[in-house]
Amino acid sequence: MDLQALAEKLRNYPGVTRKRTISEVINFFPLIPQDNILAAYGDDAAVIGFNDDVLLLAADGIMESLMKTNPFYAGYFAVLVNLNDISAMGGVPLAMVDIVSMKEENVCAQVMKGMESAVQKFGVPIVGGHTHPDCGYNAIDVAVLGTARRDSVIYSHTARAGDDIIFAMDLVGFFPPALPYAWDTTSLKDSDFCRKQMLIMNEIGKRHLVRSGKDISNPGCIGTLGMLLETSGKGGRVELNKIPRPQNVDLEQWLLAYQGCGFTVTCDARCSREVIDIFNEVGITAAVVGVVDDTNELVISDSGASAVVFDLKRDKITGCDPSKLPSHAQR
Repeated sequence: MDLQALAEKLRNYPGVTRKRTISEVINFFPLIPQDNILAAYGDDAAVIGFNDDVLLLAADGIMESLMKTNPFYAGYFAVLVNLNDISAMGGVPLAMVDIVSMKEENVCAQVMKGMESAVQKFGVPIVGGHTHPDCGYNAIDVAVLGTARRDSVIYSHTARAGDDIIFAMDLVGFFPPALPYAWDTTSLKDSDFCRKQMLIMNEIGKRHLVRSGKDISNPGCIGTLGMLLETSGKGGRVELNKIPRPQNVDLEQWLLAYQGCGFTVTCDARCSREVIDIFNEVGITAAVVGVVDDTNELVISDSGASAVVFDLKRDKITGCDPSKLPSHAQR
């Protein structure tokens, strides 16, 4: 295996590089500290204190390429990616709103069918939003509201040197036609099963077992871990042969894949076995794949060889490093 070439491919994957402009948005808006804003940029959802609990607020849009390739999946994933953002924070999703922009009614109809399927699957309603019926383009954007106990939120910016790195993925799935980097683990499965998976991070959060976590999204598992380490101001090392992977799926394709149900978490090594067992209870295969360190580099290794994927002292994934976090959110 040419690790240097693989590291280059992971670093320059569009699912990663398209995140760089996030920093421009962060730098544009004024930072207005508020005592009830516990986390904002860099986490999968904003965390807003509300009495003894917190509200989790997130939004996501679907890439134009997916809208053109498969409008049904664009609608389905518009719901799923938002639910996964709440799940990754240890939360319970409550409701969503959507913004539908339509140029072609037949495309919009397929998008809506995809959203309908996901809402029925996961049982989280769409309660409002906005429709642009006369656009020159087709687009779907969704925002989601969730909740969690204040002491059970799982943040992205709280990894510590010495933590185990765990990758947790549902290996039972498939790549839909023309979507080679979208691992679908939910559309063909029972709703009760999918809802248990969606809430598993809530259970882990309530047991205070992990230090940090994110859902494995468009940048793939290594890219998502890179975002977590960047926000935490840390580095890490991952052994490729320890990453859970389905049989007969190419390693490079797997490392770049969006996971329909997948998480990367970091935790004290004494908690790793329990965390893995909890994931396994809902059909998610989990394994310790590496360790967090203070190098500010994300390194992949295999058979004694290694390569740097991200040198976070100079590379920018999202720009959401600790200097961009509100002082009250650092912990």
